[in-house]
Amino acid sequence: MTAAACGIQDRFDELLGVLDEDARHIEETLLRLDELRGLVVKRDDANLANLLERIEAEAAGRSAHELKRQSVRRKLAPIYRGASAEEMTLSRLESESVLPEGTRVQVAMRREKLRSLVEELRKEYAATVLLLADCARFNRLLLESIFELGKPVPMLGIVYGADGAARRQSGANLVNLRF
Repeated sequence: MTAAACGIQDRFDELLGVLDEDARHIEETLLRLDELRGLVVKRDDANLANLLERIEAEAAGRSAHELKRQSVRRKLAPIYRGASAEEMTLSRLESESVLPEGTRVQVAMRREKLRSLVEELRKEYAATVLLLADCARFNRLLLESIFELGKPVPMLGIVYGADGAARRQSGANLVNLRF
């Protein structure tokens, strides 16, 4: 193998490493979303705060990885007849003849794995968004019912007289326990 071919293979090996790291990041994100939903359901504020701190701390590492991915794309671009780094996609890498057959298969496998992980991530993200939206809606309704924020709330602060007529009890902001 010539020195140029070794250099090209090194770039492809670096790409495969970046793709593996991308898959690992997505898998970690899936675990974090699952953990987040569990902590929200359990109302475990202390562990939820710890989780959010860990996610924030990991963000710097993810930024460094993104820079590495962009660097690999820039290194691979000249191999493909002067393509720009933005044009360097996994689909293009697979379709070009410059890619060695063994590496092409590895790229295809990683592309499929990333595709399935991203699809799973979309589903988990949607489930998390729905849970958080339901929690926000429930909390809003609860606060409105407790503090009567400008709306009459049925069965809250209502007293029934001997004749069965309902009348609003003045100053009642909490649930009326009179029967």
